[in-house]
Amino acid sequence: MSPVAMGGPALFIGTDTTYVALVRPGLDPADPDVRLAAEQAGVSAEEFAGPGNVWALMWDQDSDEGGGFELPGLRDAEAEDFADRLLAELSFETGPFIVAAGEVLRLQARPGPGGEACGFQVHITPPEGEEPAPLTLEIPPAPVAALRADLEDFRRSLA
Repeated sequence: MSPVAMGGPALFIGTDTTYVALVRPGLDPADPDVRLAAEQAGVSAEEFAGPGNVWALMWDQDSDEGGGFELPGLRDAEAEDFADRLLAELSFETGPFIVAAGEVLRLQARPGPGGEACGFQVHITPPEGEEPAPLTLEIPPAPVAALRADLEDFRRSLA
């Protein structure tokens, strides 16, 4: 099957091998690759692309323990609120902090020396009936400036 590029807002926190991501995938039914994939699947391009309004939480831990689940009740305003709160806390005015996205995601920040880097302990609790059991990821410290820029880009993608 042809590779299909996905758009839509996405916030990745972590590294290439250990991350948590809040994404709202979007496919363009007019994209030639989407049309080809839809044809191969035996459905219309519009049906293949779907509504493009369902958020998902994805994660990976050292490239062998990844997963994800949909968050059908999450609205763009709630995703933006999460990003706003995380961005505000990155000043570290009160030291280490916790920011949650409902019951499914909790980030416990560990600022590095001088507040120039930040690592996270991420607690993921899938909705009832979803796999896997609750899990914890350790995201290594990354530059706070880069995370702030990613959060700003994410917020703009929601506008």
